Amino acid sequence: MADLGCYSPSFKKPSDVLRMRRKRVRSEGPERGPVEGVRPFSPGPRLNAPGRTGGGGGKRRNPFANIENTYNSPKKRALFSNSDGHDSAPDARKTLLDGKPREERDDAATSLREELFNTERQQHLERTTPDSVSEDVGLFEEDLFESERSAPVLKSPEAQRDAAPAEVCLEFPADWSLKTRLLFTSPRSFSWAEHPKAQEEAQGLSSHCRAQFSSLPPHIQEPRGCAELRCGFHQCLQYWQHPSLPWLPLFPRIGAERRFSGKCMPWSQDPALQQSLMSDWSVSLTSLYGLLKARLCPYFYLCSYQFTVLFRAAGLSGAKGLSALLSPSTRGLREAMKAEGIEFSLPLLEERRKSRESGRAEDEESLSGAGLSENEEEDEDEDDDDDGGFSWLKEMGVQDKIKKPDAISIKLRKEHREVRLDHRPESVVLVEGSDTFTLINFLINCKSLVAGAGSQAGLPPTLLAPTAFRGATLHTLKARTVNVKTQVRSGYQDVCSLEVTGPIMPHTLHALTQLLRPAQKGEFSVALYTHEPTAVLNVPLSLTSDPEQPDLGRCGLQQSSVQQLAAPSMLGKSALRQLHMKDYSYSWKS
Repeated sequence: MADLGCYSPSFKKPSDVLRMRRKRVRSEGPERGPVEGVRPFSPGPRLNAPGRTGGGGGKRRNPFANIENTYNSPKKRALFSNSDGHDSAPDARKTLLDGKPREERDDAATSLREELFNTERQQHLERTTPDSVSEDVGLFEEDLFESERSAPVLKSPEAQRDAAPAEVCLEFPADWSLKTRLLFTSPRSFSWAEHPKAQEEAQGLSSHCRAQFSSLPPHIQEPRGCAELRCGFHQCLQYWQHPSLPWLPLFPRIGAERRFSGKCMPWSQDPALQQSLMSDWSVSLTSLYGLLKARLCPYFYLCSYQFTVLFRAAGLSGAKGLSALLSPSTRGLREAMKAEGIEFSLPLLEERRKSRESGRAEDEESLSGAGLSENEEEDEDEDDDDDGGFSWLKEMGVQDKIKKPDAISIKLRKEHREVRLDHRPESVVLVEGSDTFTLINFLINCKSLVAGAGSQAGLPPTLLAPTAFRGATLHTLKARTVNVKTQVRSGYQDVCSLEVTGPIMPHTLHALTQLLRPAQKGEFSVALYTHEPTAVLNVPLSLTSDPEQPDLGRCGLQQSSVQQLAAPSMLGKSALRQLHMKDYSYSWKS
C-alpha cells in the first residue's frame, strides 16, 4: 500500500488505535505515574498541567472525541507550526490577547462580526490555562469561524436603504367558495369581539338590515372600548337563510347524511307537508332572482343534497351579465338541462381543449418546418378519423384479424367519457344571461332536486344570501375567542385566536378582515376551512371587452367588498387555504 498514491503515512488501522489507547491507560496508572507532555485522549489540558486537578474532580474523558482533536494531528500542526518547525503559539496568544482584527475593513457588518469574534476569544482565554492555550486555540478558532460562516450576513444601514422595498399587497383575491370555519390568530387579544352589550348587538342588527356601514379609524388604540368596532363585528356575522329549522343543520348539505340521521322530520312521510315546503321555497327562490336581476342582491347560493349553484349579479367576477355556476353535475342533469333549452358551457373542459389545440398548433408548425406539406397533414388526420386511430394495425399486417368498433361502440365510448366527468370539478356548468331565468324554472320543477329517500328526504335545498328576501330568516354566525400558549424556541408565547363557524360567504370574509386590520394593528393570520364541493366556483368567466364598475350601490354590501368581488377570479378551481397580514400587507396560499 506504500506504493499507492492515495496512501497516507499517518493512517492507522483500528487495531493500532486500540493498542495506542491501552498504552495510554497503562501510562496513566498509579504505579508508573504520568508521562511528561502526554495529554488525555479528550481535548483539554495536559496531564501534568498546573490547572489540572487529580482524583474524582478531574475532567472525564470525552467519549465522542477522535484522533483529529489531539495536538499531534496534521491539521493542528499546520495551524500552529511554521515552516521551521517552531511553535507559533506565542504569536497566536499575542493575537488573542490584543483582540484586534487582522485587517481593517470598511464594511460595518464585517467589523461587527470581528468584534464579536475577539470578545469570544478573550472569554475563552480567561477560562483556559496558559499551557493549553496554544493547543486549544486552533480548534476554538475553527469552530467559531465555522459558526460565523453559517450565520446570516448583516447588512449595513447604507445597504438597507439601497435595498428595494417589499411589495405591499393591500387586497386579496375574492374567494367564491363557501367556508365552514375561520380561525383567526394574532399576538394581540380578541377580547373586543366577545360578550357584546345589548345596545351594541341591537345597533349591529339595525345597521345590517339598513345596509349602513360606519367607517373605522385606521388605528384603534383600545379596541375593547371602541363601540363602532364591536357593532361592526356583530353586523358582519349576520346572514339570511331559507328554510329555517332550528333543530336541523341546513349547511352543508352535500355528504351530510349523518348529521340528519336521527332528527325529527315530520314531512318525510307526509306528501302534503312536502308540497307546502316546496311551494314556500319556490316563492323564496323567485324573490331572490328578482332581487338579483334588479341588482339589490349581489349573489346567493342554492345548496341541495347533490350540487351547489352560485347565482351572481351582472358585473361581479368580471362577467358582462347574470351568471350561474353549478357544481358538481352529472350526465343526466346536463341532458335534462339541454332538453329544457338551457344553453350552458363547461369552462374547465373548454380551457383544456384550448390548451390542447394550442399545443397541436405548435406541433403542426414544427412538422411543417420539418418539410411536411399541408395536404399530407390533412391526409394523416383524415386517416386517423376514418379508421378510429387503428392505422397502426395496417403496419403490423393484422387489420383483417382485428374487428373494428362500430358506430354504436364509438358512441358508447364518447358517453363513457361524459360519465367520467360526473361529480368531478371538471363537471362545473356555467349558465349566462337570460338562460339563468330558464335555470330557475328548471330547478323549481326538477323532481330530482329533493331527495326521495334517505335522511334528507323531502327537504328543500338551502338558500343563502347576504341580504333579506321573501321567507328568509336572519341568522348569526357563531364566534368565540380562545387564548392559548404555543411553544417557541425561547419558551412559550401567548397566541390569541378567534373562531367563526357557519356558512361563511365571500363578503363576510372580506368584512371581517377589514375590521381586524385596525383592531389587530395590521398583524393577524387566518386559516380557512372550505366546503370542498364549492372550491371550483372560483373558475374564471368570459370577461367583458370594456370592464366597468358594476352598479351595485344598493346591494347591501360595503363598496370595498363590491370592488373586490367585481374583480375577475384568479384562483381557478382552487380556494384560499391561508391568509396572512403582516405590516398591513396581505399574503395567501391556495
